[in-house]
Amino acid sequence: MYAYIKGTLTILTNEYAVLESGGVGYKLFISTNTCARLSNLVHKEATLYTHLNVKEDALELYGFFDNGELNIFKSLLSVSGVGPKAAMSILSTLTPESFARALANNDARTIAQSPGVGLKTAQKVIIELKDKIAKELGGAELKTGASDATPVSAVIDTLSVYGFTRAQISQALEKVDTKQPLEEVIRQTLKILGSK
Repeated sequence: MYAYIKGTLTILTNEYAVLESGGVGYKLFISTNTCARLSNLVHKEATLYTHLNVKEDALELYGFFDNGELNIFKSLLSVSGVGPKAAMSILSTLTPESFARALANNDARTIAQSPGVGLKTAQKVIIELKDKIAKELGGAELKTGASDATPVSAVIDTLSVYGFTRAQISQALEKVDTKQPLEEVIRQTLKILGSK
């Protein structure tokens, strides 16, 4: 129904954003990754790619900063037992690239770190999506490079996909404790980059 919505970002929380367009405020549920990337656009024009979820008693809009995250969200919804909340939980815990890496490595435990996602569901996600996502995001390459990559280079490689330069990412990384788990380093670095 809606491919994307462009408008003024009037409200931003960890769970949703409100875009005002044509005098209408659209409430879109978002991931923490999208939230971080929107943080410097409050009261400015922003564009979110959308998915409309139809329930018996409600219509819910989900918003994504780019089509890559939207496509993974739709793929997750195709897995039986994974609804919009679980899909959004996975996208809030993992970046698209780290999700693809977890699929490539059959790493159900990493996916199961997402709140509300059990180990059995994570295993089902891997079985149903591994080949599909690997083709879309180069999961095979991620698998071979994952073990010998240092956390810093992994963060730079992951965040450069979002359009940040290696210099910008390196500068942001100076403010982050890189001894933390990779996902936390990525999350904190993305937050710093989003606030600029």
